[in-house]
Amino acid sequence: MKPQEHDLSKPRTPTQYLRLFLTGFAMGAADIVPGVSGGTMAFILGVYESLVNAIKSCNLAALRLALRFKLGDLLEHISFRFLFVLGLGLLAAILLLSSFLSATLDDAAGRVLLFAFFFGLVLASILTIGVKVRWSAGAAALFVLGTAAAFIIVNIVPAEADHSAPALFISGMIAITAMILPGISGSFMLLIMGQYDYVLTAVSNRDLPPVLIVGAGAVVGILAFSRILSYLLERYYNVTVALLVGFMSGSLWKIYPWKECLESDIDRHGDFRCLLERNVVPDGASEQFALALALMLLGFLAVNLLDHMQSRQNPLFRRLL
Repeated sequence: MKPQEHDLSKPRTPTQYLRLFLTGFAMGAADIVPGVSGGTMAFILGVYESLVNAIKSCNLAALRLALRFKLGDLLEHISFRFLFVLGLGLLAAILLLSSFLSATLDDAAGRVLLFAFFFGLVLASILTIGVKVRWSAGAAALFVLGTAAAFIIVNIVPAEADHSAPALFISGMIAITAMILPGISGSFMLLIMGQYDYVLTAVSNRDLPPVLIVGAGAVVGILAFSRILSYLLERYYNVTVALLVGFMSGSLWKIYPWKECLESDIDRHGDFRCLLERNVVPDGASEQFALALALMLLGFLAVNLLDHMQSRQNPLFRRLL
């Protein structure tokens, strides 16, 4: 049985519009960081199923309305206000934060602090969503499967790939599929497939052909995969959420803040790139550790507070408030 949620697919009040914009902003900020998924933020902030259904609504019925020039009916059919405001927030985050987050990721100390905050966010989302699952043998099995799949994916060494049109199209399909799944980053999937630097450079240089091919793959991928996800959430909600929580759990390995690089190379731009890394025990006596722990706790408490504001049933804040 699905939990009761506030439906934001048809926003009406300024508060609902603001919440959608900030949700999109959080998704955009997460998508910039390899290893963190915008889908996780959508899940945490309670719009995941609405997002999947809104994407799914771009179907033949929508095409027929467009061909008949019934624009009002079309915009209502595809939840245009929901997608537009969410997309606006996502775009704002990419434009405003990409330079800052890229610089933070390039700095070793900043990377630890950034990942500590996201680690707290994802850990809290696993707990807050996990307690709402009606656990059974099937749900537990899919949770383990999702955890194992995400763990394997985030530990794959990035490959060198050809950049032919079919390869770029398939990469776009896979990346967008990963992006909508909680716990698996679309940018990290591009990195694994050896396309991340190439696509990023094409975007920076306004080299349209590869960008359009990746974009076409992404459109096909998200339209197809959203239908699968919508079907699973509609028919098998409990075990599907258990699987998605597993994906988030497996991704914790990737966003664990303290790491040591074991194998590296220099990319085609002359920049250092770590290919293989391992998690290490941090120096508990350092100031950085204390700050990272504080940011992790901040992220953890923020998600629990947001969950309590929506449901009034958060186990942590029910005890504190």
